Amino acid sequence: MASHNITEKEIPAPQTGAIWKTFWILLILTAIEFVIAFAINKGTLKTSIFVGMTIVKAFYIVGEFMHLKHEVKTLIWAILLPAIFVVWLLIALIYEGGHLY
Repeated sequence: MASHNITEKEIPAPQTGAIWKTFWILLILTAIEFVIAFAINKGTLKTSIFVGMTIVKAFYIVGEFMHLKHEVKTLIWAILLPAIFVVWLLIALIYEGGHLY
């Protein structure tokens, strides 16, 4: 019979700490959005705050769950710059259309 050398590989520790940190950060941001939804009346300020907080949450989710924050800076800028230009284009089109003063 052949001898089999079985070596035990070390199992990496679970990343529960990072997952809970992400959970709490997103929970706090969502709770702030919830409070703002009932505390501020309709208007440009409320909409701007929601859009800003949504972008912050989206960047955090992309950075954590899609591991983008661990990538090289060139890749991050290659994704971020077109997104910035699209937002600028949308604002310019709304402004030129006469809906934003």
